[in-house]
Amino acid sequence: MFDMMKMLGKVQEAQKKVKEAQERLKDIEVTAEAGAGMVKATVNGKKQLLNLDIDKDLIKPEESEMLNDLIVAAVNKALEEAEQKAKEEIKKSTEGMLPNIPGMDLGSLF
Repeated sequence: MFDMMKMLGKVQEAQKKVKEAQERLKDIEVTAEAGAGMVKATVNGKKQLLNLDIDKDLIKPEESEMLNDLIVAAVNKALEEAEQKAKEEIKKSTEGMLPNIPGMDLGSLF
């Protein structure tokens, strides 16, 4: 027979694990680059930009449009990679705790 109290206990334990994993997201750092490394963006698992490194040769008024494009590309790439690592961290923290329920994605809780 289905044990509702046991299931509730597992849900509470999973919530605790997700919260702990969310707190660790700030420690995940990802650096991505654009323009063959001319622009590098570093973000964390909380989707915060930590550092932006721009090659000095790009800092010219006539190159401003290209510079803007490279910055956007590097930041977006870094954010995508950080999001993937964050989902992996959440999944790893809750693995095996709850039954596999179709449509239930704990990775979307952060």
